[in-house]
Amino acid sequence: MVWTQLLSAQRSPSKPVSAELSRSAFEQDFDRIIFSHPFRRLQDKTQVHPLPEHDFVHTRLTHSLEVSSVGRSLGRRVGEVVLSRHPELGSFTSHDFGTIVASASLAHDLGNPPFGHSGEDGLSDYFIHGPGKGYRPHFTEAQWEDLTRFEGNAQGFRILNKNQYQGLKLTYATLGAFTKYPCPAYFPERNKSRKSQRKFGFYQTEKELFKELADQLGLIHTSDFVWARHPLAFLVEAADDICYNIIDLEDGCRLGLISLSDTLDLLAAILRSDYKPEKVNRISSSDEKVGVLRALAIGKLIEDVVEVFVANEKEILNGTFDQALTDVGKYQQPLQKIVEVSVEKIYRARHVVEIETAGFEVLPGLMDEFLKAAEHLVRKNQARKYTNLARLLPQESREIILANPENTYLQTREVIDFISGLTDRNALSLYRKISGS
Repeated sequence: MVWTQLLSAQRSPSKPVSAELSRSAFEQDFDRIIFSHPFRRLQDKTQVHPLPEHDFVHTRLTHSLEVSSVGRSLGRRVGEVVLSRHPELGSFTSHDFGTIVASASLAHDLGNPPFGHSGEDGLSDYFIHGPGKGYRPHFTEAQWEDLTRFEGNAQGFRILNKNQYQGLKLTYATLGAFTKYPCPAYFPERNKSRKSQRKFGFYQTEKELFKELADQLGLIHTSDFVWARHPLAFLVEAADDICYNIIDLEDGCRLGLISLSDTLDLLAAILRSDYKPEKVNRISSSDEKVGVLRALAIGKLIEDVVEVFVANEKEILNGTFDQALTDVGKYQQPLQKIVEVSVEKIYRARHVVEIETAGFEVLPGLMDEFLKAAEHLVRKNQARKYTNLARLLPQESREIILANPENTYLQTREVIDFISGLTDRNALSLYRKISGS
């Protein structure tokens, strides 16, 4: 892979590179994402903790903004080194690197459904264990793999490329950096020792689109519809890893799930000799103590990720490096300890388990009703209940369903788009109205 191709500002073939001088194409990407409807919906989607009860902890929106901020720092610092090594990149700046990573990071959670990761599991379980398993004869093996493994990353790639969102025709560089898993769900020879193959990045509906993208960027083709990562995708992943590890810990402390002393100890393990307990003790506010150490810890992790990336740049470009940057850095052990404590004390907390339970109940229930509505729409059945439900689907989705009466997979994808795009409150409210509860 070569940087001149990887940094392509080209959009889709029908969208030539903008000649606007006041903003680069990558800056336009950032603005298109932040002003989009899917991005705004993140303000009412669970990160970890239920939204109505805790207004000072992170939502998907605040998490995405923080990941983008860290991503920008990572991109700029890596860009400075890359530019010094590659004089052929004279037309690019470190700002370009930073903006690409910031844009991709800003969009990284767009495909996540309501109720956090339990929402993903709930949508998958509908087809594995619920009424949806009766639809199996209508799908190919590859399509069925898509449906039984709802994946927020693949859903995000679909959102970014749907005609419904005309403003989100992003550059190839940003879309490449966004895609942490450049492979499909149906992939028999999957090698889970490669980080880029542990999940998947596009559905069957977008596989030809991703092939076009990969060809334009010059991504290394490893097997059928499988590629090596875009180098900047490693930085997007690292920005996300840094934020959710450190910020989830901070939120856990704010909620009393983890003691202040334990939180300070976990952050001190990252700061090492830079941890000055006497200075921390001068701060009266517990929240401020954690906030100061959180900022310092993120700074240390940014430095480490940059060092790992630039040390492995050659291997990243030839596709032989395929690990999370935070997994091979010098802070891997303290980060792993944070993960262990978070799993035990945060992710298994009662209010977190409660919202996970809601995800398993609400989303499969909505899927069942709206799939029936789609069927009735195609068959022009006049059952009033499902006629009314079908009207709740977006106009474009109804048009696509009616235009493809024999394509059950495409119809199902449109229903999933609608339900996964709901906010937590919208999903719960709609479910209660439909079920009469």
